[in-house]
Amino acid sequence: MDMLSYTEENHLKAIFHLSIDEEIGVSTNAIAQNLKTKAPSVTDMLKKLCDKDLVTYKKYQGAALTELGRKTALNIIRKHRLWEVFLVEKLNFNWSEVHEVAEQLEHIKSKKLTIELDKFLGYPTKDPHGDPIPNTAGFIKYTPKLLLSDLQIGYKGTFVGVKDSSSAFLKFLDKRKIALGSIIEILHIEDFDDSLHIGMAETNLTISMKSANNIYVTKI
Repeated sequence: MDMLSYTEENHLKAIFHLSIDEEIGVSTNAIAQNLKTKAPSVTDMLKKLCDKDLVTYKKYQGAALTELGRKTALNIIRKHRLWEVFLVEKLNFNWSEVHEVAEQLEHIKSKKLTIELDKFLGYPTKDPHGDPIPNTAGFIKYTPKLLLSDLQIGYKGTFVGVKDSSSAFLKFLDKRKIALGSIIEILHIEDFDDSLHIGMAETNLTISMKSANNIYVTKI
């Protein structure tokens, strides 16, 4: 297969992430919104990816990854998440700072670099945001989880990941000392605006339903 451009790789990655919640093909509008581009340019790109046997696409039915396309997307995601681990653990980046840098590093083509990076880091299984890192065979292990907003009053969950990995939301969590591994208990839910009063080891605080809808936990 010919070497892919950054844009082609970004489209494959977007289709992979969007297809997790889709039973049918991913629409061009959804891809365009994810990549902050126009639907017609997405359609043109999908045709190119079809010619390379990476995607199947039918008008009005959306796009889906072929087996080769899925393998390629997982390799890009693997590199992205390994670089995020490297930046946090070895270069002292904050978890809110790594995404954009990893977006650039994920396009490096060297297989040897990825293998050695994985080895150097001790073969991590999760990135700094709690997302699983695909292994060399392209297998990705998902941990059963639910949104904090789905927990009922009196229940506890361990914070294992975020739905929104934007810098703004990660900084929001840092400011409130809500970190991966934190045990969170639902103390009360306000009738008026559904805001949640939560308890953690050393503090109690109130967060919005919007925030709770972006925090993944495993129920204890």
